[in-house]
Amino acid sequence: METSNDLPQVLLLKPPIDMLVFGQDRFPSDKFSFLKAWESPLPLDQFLQAHAQSVQAILISGGIPVTAEILGLLPALKMLMTTGAGLNHIHMPECRRRGIAVANAGSVPSEDVADLAVGLLIDVLRKVSASDRYVRGGLWTTNGDFTLGSKVGGKRVGIVGLGNIGSLVAKRLEAFGCRISYNSRKQKPSVSYPFYSNVHELAANSDVLIICCGLTDQTHHMIDKAVLSALGKEGVIVNIGRGDYY
Repeated sequence: METSNDLPQVLLLKPPIDMLVFGQDRFPSDKFSFLKAWESPLPLDQFLQAHAQSVQAILISGGIPVTAEILGLLPALKMLMTTGAGLNHIHMPECRRRGIAVANAGSVPSEDVADLAVGLLIDVLRKVSASDRYVRGGLWTTNGDFTLGSKVGGKRVGIVGLGNIGSLVAKRLEAFGCRISYNSRKQKPSVSYPFYSNVHELAANSDVLIICCGLTDQTHHMIDKAVLSALGKEGVIVNIGRGDYY
């Protein structure tokens, strides 16, 4: 009978959210064992060196960075799985060089992320959270009525990155009567929305920018002062990705 020490080891750099919510005992397996880096008193590099020959897979949750340095300490690594859709936190060139298989969640969270984008936009325009704080702070009786919000319908919405999630966001906001335009790496012939090859031009023709693209060398700091100026003081930005776009 195999013990947990005999099973293939899957490295966890930090506890996945499911473990935090439901407890570690809810995830037993007779196929592999979890190697939990956060439980070790050793610094991470020493911990990885101690298990360098046994770690064959990594499970990543929450966009934890997997750098070339970390990969270099794991010569037996064959597979890397991230529970999110993005891969910008993983050093993909090193994975490709070594033939390490990389898998992500694909389109599984796309519908939920698109819903969140619309929810955030409604919250900002209608000032739901802001007015809630105003009332809870007792300011209604001393400062008078809270300022009115703005309707969603009719807004010019520019989507930066019309991929899977961006398309779902556009579909939802069309139902609100929003006018959709987009910026992407290239124009999509199957899409009827106006296309802007330049983010500054997109911002100048939008009331709202929704950032749906991944973080790459090309998108790093793409939302600069010129974009903010083109969008205007009354403009709204909704960022549903992880990354330093600003």
